[in-house]
Amino acid sequence: MLDPKLLRTDLEKISNVLINRGFKIDLSLLTSLEQSRKKLQVEAQELQNKRNTISKEIGLLKSQGKECDSHLIEVSEVGNNLKVIEAKLTDIQHKLKQYYLTIPNILDSSVPIGKDENDNVVIRTHGELPKFDFEPKEHLELNISKHLMDFGTAAKLAGSRFVVLHGKLAKLHRALIQFMLDVHTKEHGYQEIYVPFLVNTMTMQNSGQLPKFEEDLFSLKGTDYYLIPTAEVPVTNIVANKIFDAKDLPIKFVCHTPCFRKEAGSYGKDTTGMLRQHQFDKVEMVCITKPEQSNITLEELTKNAEAILKKLGLPYRVMSLCSGDIGFCAQKTYDIEVWLPGQNKYREISSCSNCGDFQARRMQTRIKINNKSTLVHTLNGSGLAVGRTLIAILENYQLENGSIKIPEVLWPYLEPLTEISID
Repeated sequence: MLDPKLLRTDLEKISNVLINRGFKIDLSLLTSLEQSRKKLQVEAQELQNKRNTISKEIGLLKSQGKECDSHLIEVSEVGNNLKVIEAKLTDIQHKLKQYYLTIPNILDSSVPIGKDENDNVVIRTHGELPKFDFEPKEHLELNISKHLMDFGTAAKLAGSRFVVLHGKLAKLHRALIQFMLDVHTKEHGYQEIYVPFLVNTMTMQNSGQLPKFEEDLFSLKGTDYYLIPTAEVPVTNIVANKIFDAKDLPIKFVCHTPCFRKEAGSYGKDTTGMLRQHQFDKVEMVCITKPEQSNITLEELTKNAEAILKKLGLPYRVMSLCSGDIGFCAQKTYDIEVWLPGQNKYREISSCSNCGDFQARRMQTRIKINNKSTLVHTLNGSGLAVGRTLIAILENYQLENGSIKIPEVLWPYLEPLTEISID
């Protein structure tokens, strides 16, 4: 959430800045609500002062043994009027907060201006694209997928956009999770944690999922529970309502969870295969930093995600997301896109974002520096999306005979397998 003081003092300026994100602030609504808030606050303050004055007079009259019935009636009336004004003020403040929660983060000055994904900027590429002596296939067309990637049974069990993995593919999927966690904990200094997959409304709101993404979330009827769309939600909220000493930061968490999304806004994209599902696994990195360190941390976080792809020998590129494609909470985002030869294109496999103090303000998470407290900065990044990593291995390591080579770095996790084939 943006600083309400900023919206009160520089509303028009902030409105102009957010236009680059494709977001238009309702200036008339905010101005009207703000005027009402100020008016009611003045009225409430005046009534409080009047009540205090009358109360003092009552105390003085009683001490002198004098009659004060008229004063008691008057202070009661003032109190009743104050309750009415305070109720109205509470309602206005609630409406203001609810609208503030719909306003996206202010972009970092380095974010390229653009309308959509076509205006994202390539920062760097890594690895040579694989060359094949045959026509490479998409993951769905591979012989291994036809036998061990079961969408029919998943549809029977749950519906579309789910999968059942069998045998060696299930083992490869599990190995990827363990491999990613090992790299991030042993080489990158992250603390592994395990979190609930169900969270409450406040946790969703704190992380910026609500109210913005309500239609994309799975909720449990009759409860205050939501299935998490990403581990970022519970992991970031671990530090909610806490005040840290400077020496406590940075905090670096890594967590594996399934993720659950309705994909309400995908409009028919990637409806087949494992690219876009209602349930998928992800290894997520979350960092809590001092404000002055967050931009450097974003670069490190992105490189931590890249390290997984490098070790797996998968070609990729890093994109700086433009103003029209960046996420709601982020002030700057790098997307990492892995090469899928079957599709002959790069596809997103990780998104690494610096949210600045946007989430911290909702969570009221602070750091104490020189006896003064300020909001921390929060960052998150996929390290990586497990299903898409599986797909990338299948497509980049496919052999003409239909088998799949296993990247050598995964051999210890899959012994004695070094290749996946249909026996």
